[in-house]
Amino acid sequence: MTDCVPGSSIRALLLIENRLLREALVRLFRKRPDFVVVGQTSPADEMPLGILQTPCDVWVGDAFLAGRLRAGFAAKCAMLSGRKIILVGMEPGEEQFIGAVRSGVTGYLLQDASASDVVAAVRAVFRGEAVCPRQFCSILFRLVAQMSAEIPLPDSPAKPDLTLRQQQLVTLVAKGLTNKEIASHLNLSEFTVRNHIHNILKQVDASSRSEAVETIRAYGYTISA
Repeated sequence: MTDCVPGSSIRALLLIENRLLREALVRLFRKRPDFVVVGQTSPADEMPLGILQTPCDVWVGDAFLAGRLRAGFAAKCAMLSGRKIILVGMEPGEEQFIGAVRSGVTGYLLQDASASDVVAAVRAVFRGEAVCPRQFCSILFRLVAQMSAEIPLPDSPAKPDLTLRQQQLVTLVAKGLTNKEIASHLNLSEFTVRNHIHNILKQVDASSRSEAVETIRAYGYTISA
């Protein structure tokens, strides 16, 4: 069952097992001028392929749909077609919430959510925001902390230990001096200057003299031009 779809509307597809909830949401959404229900069915049924391929912006599902979402499914769905998934009427269990987050769901409302909460959440998800009960925010922080512990962030590169001579060379490079001019200024041979600069480039993983200067500045060395 579908409605005509204006271009500026939020197109919602309802995949909800609970018939009373599904019909209540259909009535609720149809009272909003910026909502259009493009389809409705129960995910417990054998969903016609046409329903799943119906152009829409937001899938609205319940606990039954949550149990059928694979990890990363909703995120992939959003990436490929732009559609988002929001779950409503959910139990306050942590495990199911984490499973929904892992699948890529961006909206999650409990059974005590009001009609205005649901409408606001669908609008927020449509805008690209994420919605969940406040008490679940700490779960997200803990989940990210656990993931960081399991997969440590790469260490920042160590600050290059430049010798005083190398710092003098970099300062002269920053002023635009050639190897010959640097050699004359420091009373060195051009060969020695070339070796120093080669080693500096290698030490800071730079492909050019200017990149080396900027990289060394970024590490906190005072290099005046």
